[in-house]
Amino acid sequence: MKATKKMGFVLAASFMMLFSAACGNSGGGSPSGGGTAAPAAGNTTAPKTQATAPADKKITLGFAQVGAESGWRTANTKSIQDSAKEAGFDLKFSDAQQKQENQIKAIRTYIQQKVDVISFSPVVESGWDTVLKEAKDAGIPVILTDRSVDSKDTSLYATFIGSDFVEEGKRAGKWVADKYKDAKEDVNIVELQGTTGSAPANDRKAGFAETIKGNAHLKIIASQTGDFTRAKGKEVMQAFLKANKKIDVLYAHNDDMALGAIQAIEAAGLKPGKDIVIVSVDGVKDGFVAASEGKINFIVECNPLLGPQLMQAVRDVVAGKQIPKRIVTEEGVFTSEDAKKALPNRQY
Repeated sequence: MKATKKMGFVLAASFMMLFSAACGNSGGGSPSGGGTAAPAAGNTTAPKTQATAPADKKITLGFAQVGAESGWRTANTKSIQDSAKEAGFDLKFSDAQQKQENQIKAIRTYIQQKVDVISFSPVVESGWDTVLKEAKDAGIPVILTDRSVDSKDTSLYATFIGSDFVEEGKRAGKWVADKYKDAKEDVNIVELQGTTGSAPANDRKAGFAETIKGNAHLKIIASQTGDFTRAKGKEVMQAFLKANKKIDVLYAHNDDMALGAIQAIEAAGLKPGKDIVIVSVDGVKDGFVAASEGKINFIVECNPLLGPQLMQAVRDVVAGKQIPKRIVTEEGVFTSEDAKKALPNRQY
């Protein structure tokens, strides 16, 4: 914003104060697990066709959410909505109800509305090139959160903010491999996968399988999608129990499926965490409660509170700043004892 030359000092100061108040504040500080201050190798600047918003213009962000399939997703949505409000952004929000066609429709609506930035968590990895090119041609930068896409043209999005899902799978696999490193007989593992075709399902499966392959006794005897939901996790676990006489370990791609599976295990007269060891990913509060009760043995954290990082990235791309192509969130791992200690302070 430029002050009119030769304007009186008092009038100029008043003018500057009025418009700077409309710019919004930092609303969440610097992002964790990377941030956007320093450019990384392979970074790209915002395309030249993207106009930066005037300092006195309220930033409009269009966000297309996957749905509300889990406690993790609910916490993720709240973080985005709260952070956008704190940042002073105009947030246009849509719930895709876990359908790709709904997300694509929402993104096209945001393009028509000429929002400043579009962000979304892709339901699945594939099938986004056409709509992302439409956004690029319209000069609207796109920020991916939580899940990425498999497009070979990385210029179609500004950055991807989220977890390293392969690493999460590896962390789960390492704990299982360490626990059963001295096993003399086969350890039967069943796997509850996330939504078919989604990045977390693909990567958590791959990371886990890669890590346990060094021990021939660790065998995945059944693997099926539970769609990241508690109800489906229960249903699939019931089928696993009927089809397999001996199950030693359950690896669930998220806590909600693990919690549903716990209901099925208990209904079968077995003790979750003892008769069947349970390893899960996410770290939502309900998962921590189950872990503190000994029903889940190990949780790999996947932080849903991406709102502050997203809002900072939005500010930066609107300002034309160079940002990392990949921003990874910081996350931990929790045994049952760790979960018990951390539970009182768990935010989600």
